[in-house]
Amino acid sequence: MSVTRGGGSEAAAGVLFDSSSEVGYRGPTACAAAGITYRQLDYWARTGLVEPSVQAAHGSGSQRLYGFRDILVLKVVKRLLDTGISLQQIRAAVQHLRDHGTEDLAQVTLMSDGVSVYECTSADEVVDLLAGGQGVFGIALGRVWQEVAGELAELPAVRAEDGLIADGSTDELATRRSARKTG
Repeated sequence: MSVTRGGGSEAAAGVLFDSSSEVGYRGPTACAAAGITYRQLDYWARTGLVEPSVQAAHGSGSQRLYGFRDILVLKVVKRLLDTGISLQQIRAAVQHLRDHGTEDLAQVTLMSDGVSVYECTSADEVVDLLAGGQGVFGIALGRVWQEVAGELAELPAVRAEDGLIADGSTDELATRRSARKTG
């Protein structure tokens, strides 16, 4: 499996996986937004494919919190799986994005011929790839970004430090945990 990065400007590494926000989404919310099962989410977190960037699980009963970009990657992984790309190839593509990052995800299209995944950052690169007979399908990250943003707008976010829902109210699970700790 090779992941090839198209021409375009060199970008800051790790932007895709940066988590500067303390607001995250619990597993069930991440699953709903990405269109995956909780079993897939758990497996991918345990094997390091897509780990939660806001808050990792710390033993039984703790909650993972996924950032927006984590959920974006989860949705891209799901789409790649749906097109028949092997999990091993997907791991290489995710690692490539982790290593190289990109400044403007809305301009990235992931293309694949079923063997390799190519990162295209301009329409010319997509055309060149198709003209060479290499691209069979593509995933425009800008479109996936919009889909995830729309889906998450309808779902609850959680602040990592105190288990509060982003609008300031506490959720039932955080209230029960707090009561157990003090009682």
